[in-house]
Amino acid sequence: MKTRYYIYIALALLIGYLVYNKFYSPKGKEVMANNASKKGKRKTGPVPVDVMIVKDTVLNNSIDVTGTIDANEQVNLTSEAAGNIIAIYFKEGSRVQKGQLLVKVYDKDLVASLKQNEYQVALAKQNEYRNSILLQKEAISKQEYDTSLTSLQTLTAQGEVIKAQIAKTEVRAPFSGTIGLRNVSPGGYLVPGATIASLVNIDPAKITFSVPERYLELIKVGSRINFTVESSREKFAAKVYAIEPAIDLTSRTVTVRAEAPNPKDMLRAGGFAKINLALDQIPKTIMVPTQCIIPDLKSSIVYVAHNGQALAKPVQTDLRTDTKIQVIQGLEQGDSVIVSGIIQLRPKVPVKIMKVIK
Repeated sequence: MKTRYYIYIALALLIGYLVYNKFYSPKGKEVMANNASKKGKRKTGPVPVDVMIVKDTVLNNSIDVTGTIDANEQVNLTSEAAGNIIAIYFKEGSRVQKGQLLVKVYDKDLVASLKQNEYQVALAKQNEYRNSILLQKEAISKQEYDTSLTSLQTLTAQGEVIKAQIAKTEVRAPFSGTIGLRNVSPGGYLVPGATIASLVNIDPAKITFSVPERYLELIKVGSRINFTVESSREKFAAKVYAIEPAIDLTSRTVTVRAEAPNPKDMLRAGGFAKINLALDQIPKTIMVPTQCIIPDLKSSIVYVAHNGQALAKPVQTDLRTDTKIQVIQGLEQGDSVIVSGIIQLRPKVPVKIMKVIK
């Protein structure tokens, strides 16, 4: 038992020596003082930050929407007459001019009927002329002359009907444009209403899109838009020329249509357009980088460098762009808004300005 007590006493003396040596001896006190000094320096050292000097800037208010590219004119070519196709006068994908003959349907029977009619009209004219002279000499009655005149007029009208039927055997381009892939072949039987090919005029192109009802007052005929398409890296411009008078009850949007020049055929009908629509311009406002704004319970705050310290200012924001946000209340010109190191900031934390962003 005594041996155990001696061991406990020895351990207690050893622990006491170690504690004294670490905390109460002159060397231990010096080490603790040095550690405390280093910790104090880390706590009170200034946070390096970049700042931006607040100034009034011009803000172009715009929204991004999506739209569809439509052709200026587009139609499926069809024939009014039925019959065998005797000739096709266009190449697929080629340019055609307004009035150009594209397809011809068999019409020899109609041409023969027209020639027969022309002979009959010529004979009827002679008969009408003779009867007019006889009527002047009172050799025939007025009724006999009227019968010959009516016969002439009837045959002339029949000739016009035949000419109209012959015209229907010709399919011509209703406007200038690019013709698509044909669905018929020479010698095939063409049924009225069957699609021969599509004809598209896409210069200028039409851009159709919708915007929310709240922006209706800001959109006018003549407003400019910029847009891009998936098939090209170029940026295109267009001008609004028509606005739908009624608002869509389901989406609460209004449909707008703009016109874009397309001389190089870079825009295709049915394409998808990403549109940037300029609404208005604010000549004087304050814009700060989005990362400066820190959401708070009731509002938002930004940190401003003031007298070597971080000062928290509540602000009110409005419009946003890709990288900046508009501050409509809480900042003044000349304020040094902190734009970096924000995660380390607290009110009255010392700061050291490393860079001033203009």
